[in-house]
Amino acid sequence: MIGIFRTNINTLQDKDKVIDEIRANFSVVACSVDIDDCDRVLRIVSPQLGEEAIIAFVKRLGYHCDLLD
Repeated sequence: MIGIFRTNINTLQDKDKVIDEIRANFSVVACSVDIDDCDRVLRIVSPQLGEEAIIAFVKRLGYHCDLLD
């Protein structure tokens, strides 16, 4: 499954932090954040993706996160 989320992750440091935390806490095949995109797109590929769990987790890290339509 692929999850695509809109965030407010702006810096390389924040990007690395979020990706590291997601990889440490979820079973993911791939995870990336496009900080050059206006929606700061977080893309996660996972065999069992819990979109609500990802959103809540990223918010607990201090960032905005919601599903990108």
